[in-house]
Amino acid sequence: MLVSTTHTIDGYQATKYLGIVSGEAIMGANIFRDLMAGIRDIVGGRSASYEKELRQAMAIAQDEMQAEAKAMGGNAVIGVDLDFESIQIGRGGGMLMVTASGTAVVLEKR
Repeated sequence: MLVSTTHTIDGYQATKYLGIVSGEAIMGANIFRDLMAGIRDIVGGRSASYEKELRQAMAIAQDEMQAEAKAMGGNAVIGVDLDFESIQIGRGGGMLMVTASGTAVVLEKR
C-alpha cells in the first residue's frame, strides 16, 4: 500500500476518495526507563529506549491506518499526518500517544 504525506503521487491518479482513516497507539512508559531517560537528558544524550518506543508506536499507528484503508477498498493513503503526545499520569508515569491519519484512496497508474 502506498502511503504519502503529500496529496498527490507522481504517475498515479486518485480515482476514488474513500474517506478519512486513522490509527492510534498508546504506549506506557516504564518508571525505571523514565528515570534513566531523565538522567540522560540532564547529562546530554539520547534515550534509546524512548526512541525505540516511539518507532514502535509509529509503526502500530500506521499499520492500523493502512488496515482501515484496505478494509474500505483503498490501495493508498494520502495526506498522512503523524501526531505525537505525551500524557502524564500521576507523579510516576506517563504514556506516549501516536496518531496517524490520512485519506484512503484508490490510485491508478496514469
